[in-house]
Amino acid sequence: MGKKLAVLEIINTLTGNSHQSLKAKVFNDSVHGHIEFHPLLVMIIDTPQFQRLRFIKQLGGGYFVFPGAAHNRFEHSLGVCYLAGKLVRSLQRNQPELEITDKDILCVQIAGLCHDLGHGPFSHLFDLFFIPKVRPDFKHKHEHLSVLMFDHLIEENHLEAKLKENGLDGEDLLFIREQIEGLPKDSSQKQNDDVWLYKGRGREKSFLYEIVANKRNGIDVDKWDYFARDCLNLGIASSFDHKRYMKFARVIEVDGDKQICSRDKEIGNLYDMFHTRNNLHRRAYQHKVNKIIETMMVEALIKADPHLRIFPGANGRKLTMSESLDDMHAYTHLTDSVLEHILFSQEKDLKESKDIIQKIFTRKLYKCVGQTQPTADTELEKPLEISKAICLAVSEEELKGPQLDSDDLVVHVVKMDYGMGNQNPVDYVRFYSKENSNTAIKIGKGEVSQMLPENFLERYIRVYCKNRDAENVAKAERCFAEWCDKKKFSKPKPGNFLDTAMTLVKKRPRDGTCGPSEGPKKSKKILGNTYKGM
Repeated sequence: MGKKLAVLEIINTLTGNSHQSLKAKVFNDSVHGHIEFHPLLVMIIDTPQFQRLRFIKQLGGGYFVFPGAAHNRFEHSLGVCYLAGKLVRSLQRNQPELEITDKDILCVQIAGLCHDLGHGPFSHLFDLFFIPKVRPDFKHKHEHLSVLMFDHLIEENHLEAKLKENGLDGEDLLFIREQIEGLPKDSSQKQNDDVWLYKGRGREKSFLYEIVANKRNGIDVDKWDYFARDCLNLGIASSFDHKRYMKFARVIEVDGDKQICSRDKEIGNLYDMFHTRNNLHRRAYQHKVNKIIETMMVEALIKADPHLRIFPGANGRKLTMSESLDDMHAYTHLTDSVLEHILFSQEKDLKESKDIIQKIFTRKLYKCVGQTQPTADTELEKPLEISKAICLAVSEEELKGPQLDSDDLVVHVVKMDYGMGNQNPVDYVRFYSKENSNTAIKIGKGEVSQMLPENFLERYIRVYCKNRDAENVAKAERCFAEWCDKKKFSKPKPGNFLDTAMTLVKKRPRDGTCGPSEGPKKSKKILGNTYKGM
């Protein structure tokens, strides 16, 4: 028996597997198939702080528009961890001169696993729209909350000893935090060619910071997973192949930093990646119905916040959602379930919030008035100022009645880009040729194709009306059209403008029976009565 174990150990050493692999856990993932995790990663996964991600939907309010978008931050985090390990191992195997250690690999995987720990209810809805309204003093993004939650997870579950057992020290923990958040927000300097500001790893391993969250050009495993996972669950095709990109990834020194570069022939695959990103934003993330549902959800959460003191803090005191940002013990209990808590509550103080949520469930959404596209060089005012200007665009005499109330309008300024504003992110990628694999080169857009975009940013202005009364909506449409004309913007498309992701209209049966389009109205009425009785 002893000889068999010795032979097995030799085989594991030759194949790159260690005794840890025998204790690894296998997950069956819907995107990546059977994926294997190091025992330390499994310990992190099996904590309340990480399991919380099961109850936070990846696409926020997108589930109310796309029924398949029920996936969550838990499975996404597993996917990012897996891809991070796969990419860094590929670099280790192909370029031993980089001296990538097993400890480096484990740190990169932990960063990938924990990069989204700080997300609040309904993901970006919480940190982009809720937090700025209720806590304008809180200037951090969800990445900072992820670092705070990571530290809380380690301390609360007494994992310090396990980290040491796996060879991780304070410098490694700093490296993990830096991968998640980047440089500290209060840093007096930005990373430049002369000074290396990261402390977890030296400049010779700068490429490791480009795997989980690439600040240079946005090409990282986080995007690779959510592109594949979101496309799968949304039913949207993706033309980007991250497996192929990995095959040709190579680290080359550029201006003193070691960067992850790609083969010159892969530039088309990279443009496909950014096109996939734009396509997802256009068809799903920025879908006009999705965005107004998220706006209504934010309104409901803001109104509920002062009265929803249900999250137990570290000292036992119950905190609100906004107060939980300063207490990770309370934040651990903050998930999408807050919506059901409001909906089923009998508290009178939560009635306004409850009414808004009932409107979402019964599809009594704010009415989309229309959409216009300003010119690229136009400086736009803030949405509130645009709302006021639209209301004043037509006088009371012309309307033959009172003007619109700006509080009745919702204005969204929607940005579509490749992730870097009006810049082409591929300009920040370096490539190599088959003949010279150690020299990084830049490839201009004109050298690739004449059919690539000239501009990488476009904006739309959408207007919604809270009062769904036909007369009020018609008034809003007229004011919006007049405002667009004065601004010399494109003529606004009506509220039912065609989205590229809109579902095809179901035809009425020829036998004269009630068609699919008539059924939901009755269902909405029944559903509405049900919620009113709660």
